[in-house]
Amino acid sequence: MNVHHLELFYYVAKHRGVSAAARHIPYGIQQPAISAQLIQLEDSLGVTLFHRRPFELTQSGRDLFAHIEPFFKGLPQVEEKLRGGREVRVRIGAPEAIQQYYLPTLLKRMGKRHKALEFSLISGRQEELEALLLAQDIDIAFTAVHGKTAAGIRVQELVRLDMALLVAESSLIKKAEQLWKMDRIELPLITVPSYDPQCLLFQQELQRRKIEWFPSLELNSLDLVHHYVAEGFGVGLVPVLHDRALPKGTRLVPLEGFPDLPYAALWMGKLTPLLEAVMEEVQGIAVGLR
Repeated sequence: MNVHHLELFYYVAKHRGVSAAARHIPYGIQQPAISAQLIQLEDSLGVTLFHRRPFELTQSGRDLFAHIEPFFKGLPQVEEKLRGGREVRVRIGAPEAIQQYYLPTLLKRMGKRHKALEFSLISGRQEELEALLLAQDIDIAFTAVHGKTAAGIRVQELVRLDMALLVAESSLIKKAEQLWKMDRIELPLITVPSYDPQCLLFQQELQRRKIEWFPSLELNSLDLVHHYVAEGFGVGLVPVLHDRALPKGTRLVPLEGFPDLPYAALWMGKLTPLLEAVMEEVQGIAVGLR
């Protein structure tokens, strides 16, 4: 028998149905996938474990549930015991800018609350981080978000930031409207990769205004965007970070009428006490950004 199939059956039997189980399983899995894997389990055993409509365990299902329930029910207590009674490790995913600017502050605060804290960091943007969450390779992610997240991922918005154009101090561009009035914008646009939520939101608003202006330089980090603008290579698209100084020789041009860029925490299932503590500290940092 496949242990993962047994785990799915445990949740289905405990919560009396596939749809209810999908809401309680502590990682992302959709109802069709649960149903398909339970059919595989029944086929491998050669028995029917439960009736679907209305839900009811068969005798075989009751026998199997009675056998596996103590094991799966006791796993959280065993995990807590092996950890010495407390969680000590958290795996965090975030884009480079958040890792550089804000995670050191978060980790220092968490270190004061949990002296034995261990952590790992992985870089990525929204889609990559969602995939890591679904694969259970990270515990929580902090990122700019655009569009709907994958099924099973929980989202809590933390802050909304204005977007702006970063230009050289000597630039003749004083207002973004100067650009929108041009028949063709020839100034190079410098951005992080085009799949980043910030770029998607910016291009979406440009399309709404029937304006074409696509990136000439796509760079891997916000710091590189800042650097290339300061060196005179074009106009950068950046979030407005009031707690960060601009590169020397640059200034911001507001994007009036453009939507704010939302940043959020993403995770799967129910927050553990350790992740609840992480969220408390993150929300405190987000207040300062507002």
